[in-house]
Amino acid sequence: MEKIKIAIQKSGRLSEKSLNLLTECGIKVSNGDRKLRTDARNFPMEILFLRDDDIPQYVEQGVADIGILGENEVWEKDKEVDIIEKLGFGNCRLSLAIPKDEQYTNINYFQGKRIATSYPKILSNYFKNKGINVKIEELGGSVEIATGIGLADAIFDIVSTGSTLLMNGLKEAEAIIRSEAVLISNRNLSPAKTVLLEQLLFRIKAYKNGQGKKYVLLNARNEVIPEIVKLLPGMRSPSILPLADEGWSSVHSVISDDDFWEIIDELKRHGAEGILVVPIEKMIQ
Repeated sequence: MEKIKIAIQKSGRLSEKSLNLLTECGIKVSNGDRKLRTDARNFPMEILFLRDDDIPQYVEQGVADIGILGENEVWEKDKEVDIIEKLGFGNCRLSLAIPKDEQYTNINYFQGKRIATSYPKILSNYFKNKGINVKIEELGGSVEIATGIGLADAIFDIVSTGSTLLMNGLKEAEAIIRSEAVLISNRNLSPAKTVLLEQLLFRIKAYKNGQGKKYVLLNARNEVIPEIVKLLPGMRSPSILPLADEGWSSVHSVISDDDFWEIIDELKRHGAEGILVVPIEKMIQ
């Protein structure tokens, strides 16, 4: 049986989360000895563990059929691949940072400055569009030390919390773009591999749909059900089931974590009782 080959980061910030996504999709992967390739035990899939900046090239050339990596690497490498799905983890921003004692006014501050980065293409395109001339110092890593050793006046790098910048005497000046993990695909998959990709996407979307949501069950008198329904839109509308006690019904719905406590307070105020809240693992729409 034909297998689909997926490339994921062998180490770094997206590695474990990528493996966790496959696990949540019901795909069993074992890589305890940190091999560079392994097979899934219950899905026709081969997993390749690569450097994240190599993944776009491997997918373009068909060595891997699909890959999980940050959008920033897709933009920087600019290979002939398709972004199939945003995955909702690995969120970060690519920002310009300067020494913390420098006075920053606006983007024109960078005119004529030397900027160290691992993302020269993204940075060059940005300043070209702004009409600002800069000198770009391309580095493979440890970008944050470039100003401290006199290599550059500023840096352009990934920022998640900003703590690394602070530790190196830097401050964020401009957030240029925001990035997250994405699933990319080769543009010439065979029909069999396209079917496997669709199966994987179905599982990924079911997992993503369940994130940040709760399943709520409650009991209420029938006369207050219309008001309660207004608070609980659900996927389409709440499910209402009659209880054995006459005049009472059970209401089932899905609510977002962001609205959870506010809605629960309103439900109680409108007469809801026996409220049960259950985490959602997967949700298929």
